[in-house]
Amino acid sequence: MTPKGPHIDWAGISPLVALLGAATIVLLVGLLRPRAVREVLVPLLAFAGFAAAIGLGIWQYGEQKDLVAGALRLDDLTIVLSFVFSAGGAAAVLLSWRAVAPREAAHGEYFALMLTSAAGMWVLVAAQNLVTLFLGLELLSIPLYVLCATEMRRATSLEAGLKYLIIGSVGSATLLYGLAFVYGATGSTDFAGIAQAAGDVTSDPLLLTGIALSVVGLAFKASVAPFHQWTPDVYEGAPTPVTAFMAVATKAAAFGAFLRLFDVALLDASADWAPALAVLATITIVVGNVGALGQSSLKRLMAWSSVAQAGYMLAGVVVATRLGVQATVFYLGVYLMMNMAAFAVIVIRERETGLGDDIASVQGLGAQRPLLAAAMTLAMLGLSGIPATAGFIGKFYLIDAAISGDYAWLGVAIVIGSMISLAYYLKVIAAMWMADAPVHGTALATAGQPAMAGGSPEADAPRIEVETWFVALFFGAATLFFGIVPSPLFDLAVHAGGSLSHLF
Repeated sequence: MTPKGPHIDWAGISPLVALLGAATIVLLVGLLRPRAVREVLVPLLAFAGFAAAIGLGIWQYGEQKDLVAGALRLDDLTIVLSFVFSAGGAAAVLLSWRAVAPREAAHGEYFALMLTSAAGMWVLVAAQNLVTLFLGLELLSIPLYVLCATEMRRATSLEAGLKYLIIGSVGSATLLYGLAFVYGATGSTDFAGIAQAAGDVTSDPLLLTGIALSVVGLAFKASVAPFHQWTPDVYEGAPTPVTAFMAVATKAAAFGAFLRLFDVALLDASADWAPALAVLATITIVVGNVGALGQSSLKRLMAWSSVAQAGYMLAGVVVATRLGVQATVFYLGVYLMMNMAAFAVIVIRERETGLGDDIASVQGLGAQRPLLAAAMTLAMLGLSGIPATAGFIGKFYLIDAAISGDYAWLGVAIVIGSMISLAYYLKVIAAMWMADAPVHGTALATAGQPAMAGGSPEADAPRIEVETWFVALFFGAATLFFGIVPSPLFDLAVHAGGSLSHLF
């Protein structure tokens, strides 16, 4: 008798098919010789792939169904998180359009890796089986290891790729070991089976060891202290568009896995893991904010900031309630806006100045580029949680969830961490609006040639790259808009939380 494979709901997995299909097309088109095809058509196709994934997610929005014999779950949590990392991927494509990395690594390969990593993120947040969870993590991670090292003529980029490969592999191995312990204790790889069995073995040392190792493995990916050591070096060394993609998309995927694994499969054991995660969240908030205080590199500052932000988001996982899920999803959405606005400005200033990502590159930006300075200001204010920005609403939501879940002290830790963060976020704002531009200014790394005698000085002015400006201004405006009118994002978060409401 010929065995039959599982039924595949093609409509349900259509966003995943769009990402993988676009990756294949981009890789093949990138082999064509014409320069216009590689430098224009390939990024357009990559952008279209991310846009198609978002469009198909909108089409499937509201569906609640199992896919591929229950290995994946299509629900509003999966779809909303896919919006986050697909939007982050589309923005990263725009930031990469004129970057050095795609030229050195070949355009087709570069954008295909980005799409493949996003496909891994989709699998990871949809996984409701331990095997699928690990496959999604590896599909997410391996392309990123390569992307970090795509500026092959720059030693720090190669170093970033190698560090991420080594430390990421340790994290993946630790997670795999933990998942094996969870399977050994419960006798099931399906989250539903684990949830059913975990209620009877909550004090089993085998299960508790598996939970601890799983926390460590996912903490590596989410930059949770003390498993964050790779983050500043990799963020600084990787090409800035790749750093932006990692900072936003990887965080969304990792916390999607946290929510699905701990608030579904291991919910009955929450009395054992929640206090430990709460302590870990507090340590992360302190380490991230204190580590950022002395940074002069904007990318390293954003790396330490991302560590602190991971601590805030972990609070939503800790409380193991529907409100916690909603708060985490909401904050991931606003985190996308704030980070993409900031990284877009960093990309622009790297290309306009000869100062790289040093904070000196944004000095005097308020006088030279007031719109860019406004976008960066909104991003910094949002990340610090100032009212009238989306970041304030997101932190308020997380604090509300922590207090409602009897973790009021964790809410206090979020407030204190936000207060500390003002010291370094305001330093960036002060450099833009209150400091003078550095003497060795803006024409050091521009595409224009030095002015000849009798030539026009305007020829040396930095070109405005429309796509990078669009990312900076769009996400900067979104940070302000959703701080004043948060209801559309609230609705998405509520629907995402509703996907797991039957469990709480």
